[in-house]
Amino acid sequence: MIRVLLVDDQPLLRGGFRALLDLEDDIEVVAEAADGAAGLALAREHVPDVALVDIRMPVLDGIETTRRIAADPALAAVHVVILTNYGMDEYVLEALRAGAAGFLVKDVVPEDFLHAVRVAARGDALLAPLITRKLIDRYVTGLLPAEDGGVSTALEALTSREREAVTLVAQGLSNDEIAARMVITALTAKTHVNRAMTKLHARDRAQLVVLAYESGLVAPRTPRPLGKSR
Repeated sequence: MIRVLLVDDQPLLRGGFRALLDLEDDIEVVAEAADGAAGLALAREHVPDVALVDIRMPVLDGIETTRRIAADPALAAVHVVILTNYGMDEYVLEALRAGAAGFLVKDVVPEDFLHAVRVAARGDALLAPLITRKLIDRYVTGLLPAEDGGVSTALEALTSREREAVTLVAQGLSNDEIAARMVITALTAKTHVNRAMTKLHARDRAQLVVLAYESGLVAPRTPRPLGKSR
């Protein structure tokens, strides 16, 4: 059973998400909150598998709520998914840096919403290629500032295979796709990724993607000039 915490200051949206989740046999909504402070308290009380957190809320916003969840060792198993109306913006990037596993736009179709909750609960490949491409595009156009934060030094602890795996994660590949590219088993690919996350102190693949670009391990391609064919 996947245990979910809903944190959103809009009762109608919160109720809609709960109605969807309550229809699923393998998902249980353990609590709801209308602001980040209440959500943080409920996360500590229930320790859910997934916390769906609105990015903009009163009292404590989604970014700070995520940061506090990520900083609490007792909540290490909680996967935060940010809910936003705005798509890929600077607030979402800050949430990923703070420790979010990924994000969902609130007008997501029900099937994708439920799939994201299940993927987040597994802690595996939450960042879809589309989301990763948007993140990369922001780095390419220079809209996102790089913040190394000592990650470059930590990269020295990675083996060559772990660095290769991180590079492929940053390209949006799943464990199965990484395994095929590296000619290894999916289990070995997952092991490389997990060890890299541990060494880089990344909570999940979302942070791994951010760290890969901020550290310079992966350099975005130069955008093609307008008018050129793809």
